[in-house]
Amino acid sequence: MILSIVAYGHPVLRKVASDISADYPGLGKLIEDMWETMYASNGVGLAAPQINRDIRLFVVDTAQMFDNMDEDEKAEYPGDPGLKAVFINAHIVELSGDKWSYNEGCLSIPKIREDVNREESVTLDYLDEQFQPHQKTFTGLTARVILHEYDHIDGKLFIDHLSPLKRKLMKGKLTDISKGKIRVDYKMTFPG
Repeated sequence: MILSIVAYGHPVLRKVASDISADYPGLGKLIEDMWETMYASNGVGLAAPQINRDIRLFVVDTAQMFDNMDEDEKAEYPGDPGLKAVFINAHIVELSGDKWSYNEGCLSIPKIREDVNREESVTLDYLDEQFQPHQKTFTGLTARVILHEYDHIDGKLFIDHLSPLKRKLMKGKLTDISKGKIRVDYKMTFPG
């Protein structure tokens, strides 16, 4: 089932999400619905707060990004073949590497894209959908998408990484999004 994505301004996007246990009601179906929702809205990642659930859960598929790149572009991200994975109760162990800039967007903040600086690598402790524990280091574009989704479960948005001036300049657009004055080709829920 395709779920509605909550828009900028909704309070759930600013909550620090809670860890869940293996008996979280309907978890398997929720993960399935999150994949379906992410693909239907042309996303590469989706976090539970974006579908109005304040739990530490997100899905990422950067493999599809690499499938659509030419060889020259792939060469810019050595050691990052892409990844399709579910992250439950993720917690950052370490951020490392130089910060680098990449143009990011967000399904909850449609039609706004900005260059964001993030670290090259992230090491995470997390559980997969079978609740098996992992500690892994991710790099490149995959690390970036993971960090973007991780921000969501910590109540942060990609625009929080921008300068105060940039945020001030986009205030009108953000207000329009929170008031539902925007057209998108996927289901959205607006605050208020």
